[in-house]
Amino acid sequence: MLVCDLTQFYSPVGGGVRRYISEKAKHLRAAGHRHLLIVPGEKTERCEENGNIVYTIASPLISRTARYRVLLNLALIEEVLERERPDIIESGDPYQVAWKAIASGHGLGIPTVGFYHSHFPEATVRSVAKYFGGISVLIAEEISKRYVVALYNRFQRTLVPSALYTDLLKTWGVENAVTLELGVDTSIFYPDRERGKAVREELSLPHDRCLLLYVGRLAPEKNVRTLLGAFSHLHQQQSHRYHLIVIGDGPLRGSLQRLAEKTGEVTWRSYCQDAKELADIYRAADLFIHPGTQETFGLVTLETQASGTPVIGIQGTSTERLVVVGSELGARKNNPLVLAEAIEQGSRADLVELGIKAAGIVRERYCWKKVFEKLFKVYENVIREYDP
Repeated sequence: MLVCDLTQFYSPVGGGVRRYISEKAKHLRAAGHRHLLIVPGEKTERCEENGNIVYTIASPLISRTARYRVLLNLALIEEVLERERPDIIESGDPYQVAWKAIASGHGLGIPTVGFYHSHFPEATVRSVAKYFGGISVLIAEEISKRYVVALYNRFQRTLVPSALYTDLLKTWGVENAVTLELGVDTSIFYPDRERGKAVREELSLPHDRCLLLYVGRLAPEKNVRTLLGAFSHLHQQQSHRYHLIVIGDGPLRGSLQRLAEKTGEVTWRSYCQDAKELADIYRAADLFIHPGTQETFGLVTLETQASGTPVIGIQGTSTERLVVVGSELGARKNNPLVLAEAIEQGSRADLVELGIKAAGIVRERYCWKKVFEKLFKVYENVIREYDP
């Protein structure tokens, strides 16, 4: 079986989609299958290694920080698909590339599935509310729902990494939604307190601070402003108690840099591509802060818990469902002061005990092998049932 992943949500400097696809390629190879990846890149080229084929299509940058590109050469996508003839196409994109995947799959007799990586309608509605409000929000909500239903019902299956969003999409009218929660590589992400202490030393992180960690894009849709506001409040209240580590980049980089200048208690890195290095950073932290409210599935939430570091998030969100231990410590509201209060209370808990317990549950419950066994069965069923 040759499986094709086609997406614009692919950055050379990391991200959850990239990790999911790289893990899938590894497990496909182990199961005796092959993998084809089509993504935007700096130039158009084809590479093949160990049965895995990667096409990059020259595309303009839309984010110089996260290195995301917009794939405009749709004709070349079809040329690649016609040349390689995959058995199934998975589209990880909700925009023009998704429609091209559906059209090309139909034309070439190849079944297509969609992966609902991001709950993008919520971001659209929030943007409309910010600038217009009132009746415009209701109109935006209805248009967003209709768009999602119109697009995803054209796939043979829609893979959703959260049961919460699977149920939501079904209520909207998406009839083919299937839950596929993601996993974590516990051979890389596991507790190691001594290594965590050593990393603090290597990175010159203060030993007398409670180390808070955020990993992700510095973007409004990630609710980063709430995190920055919470840390600013914590610093005002107890200037020598907390230190914030941030791994990520994006349009709110300036806000983070101003917070760093103001507090002197922020360590920032734009990205971390190496999984083992990222695991070490998770281990060095005392608490992982996840302010996101519209994540379909946050891989970082699992990875940090697998590494023995508890998570503070926002209660009532899909992220809370992934906090396997201590979810009651999360902020009751999406508000900087409430999040700061949750961090303050959470930091007083027995974080070592919470972390060890969380790591054990993640290791038992979230395993990539189980994830891909389920996914490959979905692929096989789709291919068997497909009638061009």
